Amino acid sequence: MHIAILLFDRFTALDAIGPYEVLSRLPDAETVFVGERTGPVFNEVGTLHLVADATLADVPRPDIVVVPGGPGQTAHMSDGPVHQWLRAADKTSTWTTSVCTGSLILAAAGLLTGRRATSHWLALDQLPAWGVTPTSERVIIDSKYVTAAGVSSGIDMALNLAGRIAGDGVAETIQLGIEYDPQPPYDAGTPDKAPADIVSNLRARSRFILERPVA
Repeated sequence: MHIAILLFDRFTALDAIGPYEVLSRLPDAETVFVGERTGPVFNEVGTLHLVADATLADVPRPDIVVVPGGPGQTAHMSDGPVHQWLRAADKTSTWTTSVCTGSLILAAAGLLTGRRATSHWLALDQLPAWGVTPTSERVIIDSKYVTAAGVSSGIDMALNLAGRIAGDGVAETIQLGIEYDPQPPYDAGTPDKAPADIVSNLRARSRFILERPVA
């Protein structure tokens, strides 16, 4: 099973690494980080990089596609090499997935039209521009398309996928192996539960306040 995780400049690291930690543990999994070019690809703050070991052309038919989000998503909202690769890979993929604002890239490539999907809570209102029904659920599975909400939900998405691919026992074994048992010290992980002033502050600072989707 060939798993391709897309990298692009200014991606969010956990969007890619969370699913990797789960999916790479599936039986017979071959995981590769792909990009427009090989070499180091830096995260959104430029202090951490992952290495793209293959170009998009090197991986034409992955079984699973994972698209992370991050501020660099903005550069991939119009047609280009990433969209072309996604549409071609999607023709034969078993699962096409995203984390956080990676769903905006899938939507802009035309892969989520008429479907339900999620994204980071600050980006949900961007999805309808591409004919996508937004939902605030943490993980959405619509046919073979699996989208996850913000950043940390990529682990949940990957565990859901692991269970569907290899069975509950394998997924539970992976969960235990990475000791994924969230017990956060605060209950502020969604805008419905976080203090109103924090929600307002983050919303005011959101890059989507100034950005507008180009359908």
